Amino acid sequence: MVSSTGERTARAGQGGREQTTHELLVQRTLFVGPTAEAPKDLYSVVMHGAVVRERGRLMLHGHACATTNTYFSRFPASYWQRWTSAPAVTVEFVVTGDGVVRIMASDAHGGPRTVVVNEVVNAHAETVRLPVRLDRFVDGGGLWLEMETDEGELTVERVRWSVGGFRSRPPTAVVICTHNRAQECLAILGTLVRDTEVFADLDSVYVVDQGSDTLDAHEEFQALRREMGATLHYVRQRNLGGAGGFTRGMYEAMRDHAPVGVNLLLMDDDIRLEPETVLRLRGLADRADRSVIVGAQMLNLLHPSRLHVGAETADLAILQAGKPVEGAMWNADLTNREDLTKREQHPRVDAVYNAWWTCLIPSEVVEAIGFPLPVFFQWDDIEFGLRAREHGFPTVTLAGAGAWHPDFAWKNWDDWSRYFSFRNALITSALHSDFDRRRIVGYLAGQLVDALVSMRYGLADLMLRAVQDFLRGPDVLADAGAEISAGVRKAWCGHPETRNHPASAVPGVPDTAMSMTAAAGTPSMMRAVLVKRLLRQLLRRPGGIAAVSSADAHWWHVSLFDTAVVTDPSQEGVRVRQLDLDRAGVLARRGGVLLGRLWRDGRAARDEWRRRLPELSSRETWERHIVSR
Repeated sequence: MVSSTGERTARAGQGGREQTTHELLVQRTLFVGPTAEAPKDLYSVVMHGAVVRERGRLMLHGHACATTNTYFSRFPASYWQRWTSAPAVTVEFVVTGDGVVRIMASDAHGGPRTVVVNEVVNAHAETVRLPVRLDRFVDGGGLWLEMETDEGELTVERVRWSVGGFRSRPPTAVVICTHNRAQECLAILGTLVRDTEVFADLDSVYVVDQGSDTLDAHEEFQALRREMGATLHYVRQRNLGGAGGFTRGMYEAMRDHAPVGVNLLLMDDDIRLEPETVLRLRGLADRADRSVIVGAQMLNLLHPSRLHVGAETADLAILQAGKPVEGAMWNADLTNREDLTKREQHPRVDAVYNAWWTCLIPSEVVEAIGFPLPVFFQWDDIEFGLRAREHGFPTVTLAGAGAWHPDFAWKNWDDWSRYFSFRNALITSALHSDFDRRRIVGYLAGQLVDALVSMRYGLADLMLRAVQDFLRGPDVLADAGAEISAGVRKAWCGHPETRNHPASAVPGVPDTAMSMTAAAGTPSMMRAVLVKRLLRQLLRRPGGIAAVSSADAHWWHVSLFDTAVVTDPSQEGVRVRQLDLDRAGVLARRGGVLLGRLWRDGRAARDEWRRRLPELSSRETWERHIVSR
């Protein structure tokens, strides 16, 4: 027997009310992750006593208590109240044994309150359905379960959250762009297939393979292809970067599902997928009162309990993306209950865009605003999100919908891809801001000085190439980046400090010179220190050789030495930076000319990029890149 009391009361056993076809499953409460790498406390927390946690079931022994007030198991009520007109959510679960199940709620500050109390007495696989109104969550807050036992034992399983009154659902197509990450991509496909409920609800999965280590060369892929059947669509094409790979998948899915429309669920090939996230993104997108982009949050792959950022925005005046929206969590340990930032998961925050590690885009958005720009990669997702927003399609980064992605802090941003980051940031700023040339030129000049003083001549070279190509105008995208990427790689490799070496065998550097030299701290008078470092280098005052950790590789420290052996952020090796005043002089003079041109001709370039935007993002342009070849 099961009874309930509280703000909302409901009573149901095996003969209770059946779920109607007008109810939409939008979340499942899962008590552990899909793999052993996922921290259990992201899903459920044992408050005290003996509790057995399984993926779809929680078993409490006597005198035990557990909660699902966790990252993956809170229902994001605030987002549902903001973006849908659903008046309530129905929580359904199956109970066996004796105990208490409470539905709890929070406000924007994380303060808990009890919504429903269910007493479970001598139950045997009884189904409970409890409606909860979505009416007190505008600024923030979520819903979750707490379970407690006295002397008896209690099992809670098959917890499902459903809403009613939704429009006809479009099919959903997963689109994965991959390039020489066969094993990671195969793992994503395997994860999708193993969650039979999520996989059965997908119409199609498009894998666009642009690499030389192709998926179809792997035996595991053949088994997955048989298992996935007609759901899987495997496409090979030349490497057009993330923009070209994702756009090919969008193009194929929209063509195959015309004129009905389709949810385009984009995924990077290097994520570790939580398949529940697929269900949650689709649920909110399908029930939203208007077309919205719904994106997942990023959790760090190497530190899987850490949230990268709760919601993102960009500062186009200084060409910076990935900035946390005000009030959003960032770099937070979601399992550390003493971490005060944990409380910040409860407020609702509004994203400006969502990166495409996992992001759902309704096809009507693409039909209305065009395809992504053919910019190869970097900033393609940001530009598309900003363009969608300007056309009235907001982005929702959904709390509790996450995917693990390689940690950005462990990636070396000082590599050949920085060309695309600088160039595409300029393009995005030209298209979607007032293009403040004073601030942009000032920012780039600072980046150039930083690179030269810290002996990163390859980085300076790529930045200046990016400025030059931005000023060339939209014709630089004529081949969607295939040729340019080859030229950029070649230029990058021409600078010796860009090569990684094993720390045990650094060429030209004796082991005795490899002891770490720590930085003294951040200078309080940056400009004065910069002048001193420049004079030191110009006057060739001997600085000797030093080994510098990745964390200490600031320009004000590295520039003290003639040769700096700097640890790569990936921790896989080191790079040797050597002072070269001839190269620095050439790059400085070139930089002065190009930044002067950007100041003088930047507005005209901005206008040309804006004029050509409809053409660049058109179906016809992309057909030339991806279909005619």
